[in-house]
Amino acid sequence: MPVVLSRISRRRALLGAVALLAVAGALLWWLLPLGRPEPEGRLTFSTGVRSGVYQKYGQLLRAELGRDLPKVDVKLVNSEGSQQNLQRVATGEADFTLATADAVAKYQLDRKPGADLLRGCARLYDDYVQLVVPADSPVRSAADLRGKRVAIGQPGSGVRLLSERLLAAAQLDPVLDIKPVSIGIDTMPAELEAKRIDAFFWSGGLPTTAVKELSERFQIRLVPLGDLVRELQRAGSPSRYYRAAVIQLDAYKLARNTSAVATLAVPNLLVTTERTDPALTEALTRTVIDSRDRIGGEVHAAQLVDLRTAIFTSPLDLHEGAAHYYRSAKP
Repeated sequence: MPVVLSRISRRRALLGAVALLAVAGALLWWLLPLGRPEPEGRLTFSTGVRSGVYQKYGQLLRAELGRDLPKVDVKLVNSEGSQQNLQRVATGEADFTLATADAVAKYQLDRKPGADLLRGCARLYDDYVQLVVPADSPVRSAADLRGKRVAIGQPGSGVRLLSERLLAAAQLDPVLDIKPVSIGIDTMPAELEAKRIDAFFWSGGLPTTAVKELSERFQIRLVPLGDLVRELQRAGSPSRYYRAAVIQLDAYKLARNTSAVATLAVPNLLVTTERTDPALTEALTRTVIDSRDRIGGEVHAAQLVDLRTAIFTSPLDLHEGAAHYYRSAKP
């Protein structure tokens, strides 16, 4: 006579089978390499001018990636700054880069090649705009630059975008009302020290090493720019990414300022394109966040990288790999 299982017995048998399958699945996951393959290959990271914050950050990040992604060969290439960085990534010359949010918005607004392919990985730290003059200079505001020799950044830099907008906000024509000098932070300090320029604009994390080292051998002063923020913001995008900010005295302890300097700041973004492998993007984003304190030991601005704000990469959409990392990361 066949044995008929009761409803309770059948339920117990089913639960036992489910438990057995779960254990077997766990064992298979542990024994077999079923996860994502470890990223490998080569990536190119476009940084910035020598002695600038982008270059130093890139060097330190490459060292961190060497530990976290040993099968990935990271190549660093110098650039003039944000504008050139975006062009390189958008057109496939580089895989990752750093750029300011206003430069990204301008690249999109101008519909430059590959603009629709750009994606964000993280909001990193803010750049602070710095107008540097000799301590005994008569320049007390941007309007006082009329007729002066002013370094405004290289054509492909974010500094160039900012300096031209600031001069316009101060009612100065960047070509006619000053003597513009197209150089970067790698040569600006020496030119000021040699009195071949009267002032220079710079936008970078605090403190910028080149400016700090200049202050240690030459008497400098930072000129306030806070009075221009409202005029800049009236222009709308991409100027809406500027915010009022303050450079505290301890940023450059040897500068001859007697009080904090009102200025403006703009976010820096880690940028790639939608073409970049999601697993590689996720892994690189993880390293950027996890290495904050170690990189921040040498690039002070990097200490401000925060998991809670890194996800806000406007005006860029998040890359799917970065989005996956933020969903899995613990705040």
